[in-house]
Amino acid sequence: MKKLHLLFLLPFAATTVFISCENLNLDDLLSNDDVVAGLKEALNVGTDTAVAQGSVLNGYFLNPDITILFPEEAGIVQTVVEAIPGGSLLVDEFVESMNHAAEDAATKATPIFKDAILNISFDDAMSILNGADTSATNYLRVNTFSDLYTAFKPDIQNSLEGVGAQQAWEDVINLYNTIPFTEDVTTDLADYTTNKGLGGLFHLVGNEEIKIRTDIEHQVTDLLQQVFGE
Repeated sequence: MKKLHLLFLLPFAATTVFISCENLNLDDLLSNDDVVAGLKEALNVGTDTAVAQGSVLNGYFLNPDITILFPEEAGIVQTVVEAIPGGSLLVDEFVESMNHAAEDAATKATPIFKDAILNISFDDAMSILNGADTSATNYLRVNTFSDLYTAFKPDIQNSLEGVGAQQAWEDVINLYNTIPFTEDVTTDLADYTTNKGLGGLFHLVGNEEIKIRTDIEHQVTDLLQQVFGE
């Protein structure tokens, strides 16, 4: 992680304490407000980019890093159904439809991310900036996951039904459950897709955070270059 050129303004009585880096000059100094604003700007850029990437057609389906696969706990279902004539096509259509449902819901994240970013304190900002290269992403995950899940799941359910994934899933499961000597499967598809969809979205946010921290080409404003540049 690249080092910050930072001015700490610490309210010890009326005294201002300056902490400077080697060879620091007045042009390098950043106020507390600058630091917080820089972090918020980085998060806004990163989350906007991640949501844009995830919400386009095939944003999940054609990205191997975040593609939502057939539910792991129902792997035996996939194996058995694919062995039946026409079963592989049914599974493929289901997986594609499930990914499209996540793509449809991704834009729901934007206002929730914005609200969390708006409320970042100076202490939060310093902890994030001095943490790991995905500290900001981890902060957002902790502070937004519950709200994102609540916002995503109804849309995921509607999207699953709209793109045909729910019906495809029911077709797959119904076919599997008719096979003698198998145990019925009752996976909550909306819950599974919501959790996987959010996991993929945070993966994209984390990638963008790393780029902003480490690559000047992704520090697209003067403030980002001041806060994250060497």
